[in-house]
Amino acid sequence: MNYLIVGLGNIGYEYENTRHNIGFDVADALAKDLKVNFELKRLAHYTKTKFKGRKVVIIKPPAYMNLSGKALRYWMQMEKVPQENVLVLVDDKDLPLAKLRLRHKGSDAGHNGLKDVALQLGNTNYNRLKFGIGNDFKPGQQVNFVLGKWTTEEKDVLPKAIANSVDIIKSFVASGVQRTMNQYNKK
Repeated sequence: MNYLIVGLGNIGYEYENTRHNIGFDVADALAKDLKVNFELKRLAHYTKTKFKGRKVVIIKPPAYMNLSGKALRYWMQMEKVPQENVLVLVDDKDLPLAKLRLRHKGSDAGHNGLKDVALQLGNTNYNRLKFGIGNDFKPGQQVNFVLGKWTTEEKDVLPKAIANSVDIIKSFVASGVQRTMNQYNKK
């Protein structure tokens, strides 16, 4: 069984350590936990390994967020990963900071990365792990907030939430989306 884990983010130094790049940060933490390194391949920073007897491919598309779906579709086809074994890692401003929510389908909720994934797949029936970034911004300041750097207070809660994200991803691979949602979404 093959799995594809896709961390969403924006390329470039100016986007490092920003709320919108938490998908990249979680993918990095997963790769570190599984003791693998990324290399630049076609359309993505790419690595693969085995976990619990399953092949796990992790990618970080080096395009901007709203162009992430092409890399996902390409590596899904190259690695022969069925759509139900794809998991997209993404920020979510509608969840409180560090709140994690696994979903097996749903709308893009205005998220440009998820919009592009749905466009490339032709549907919204794909798994996503949403990482809450909160919504502590004034009207008209959403873009600045999402693309902004983490505050010192926010940085304090990130390590535990990122570690929990890695646990959720490993459970997804080992036990499937439904069992993982039942176990982790209640927390």
